[in-house]
Amino acid sequence: MSLRPAGHSRDDAAEEECVGRRGSLVAVLAALALVAGCGGGTVTVAPETVIETVDPGAASALLEAPPAGLVVLDVRTPEEFAAGHLAGAVNLDFYAASFADDLAALDREVPYLLYCRSDNRSGQVREMMRSLGFTAVYEVDGGILAWAEAGLPLVVP
Repeated sequence: MSLRPAGHSRDDAAEEECVGRRGSLVAVLAALALVAGCGGGTVTVAPETVIETVDPGAASALLEAPPAGLVVLDVRTPEEFAAGHLAGAVNLDFYAASFADDLAALDREVPYLLYCRSDNRSGQVREMMRSLGFTAVYEVDGGILAWAEAGLPLVVP
């Protein structure tokens, strides 16, 4: 049994829905233009989200001229971290029972340079950060292994 009025096909209903959505979009855009044109209002656009994998050279360049508030996040175990890490890195153990809660507690508005050993764990964390709404995450492709292979410096206590 069809719930569409007689003489209306599924294509007709889809077209009407599309026209309705278009009309709603036009109304929203017109309202934004009106507010912006009145001089009394400001239209704020959310910052662009950047979540990407970068090679060790690009990661190193990011560290040389860091964006404001950059956090270097190492998601390896404390033992791996103690064996050598990037300068200024903060260790957040991927295998810790509290990891998901600790990650969720981080400031989503500051940029992060993220790495692990080979980019397996950091790849998973990158996607977790994306789903949590982080706005700027740069993951080191190949992890600390690729970083060291590129001859880039490590802090070794």
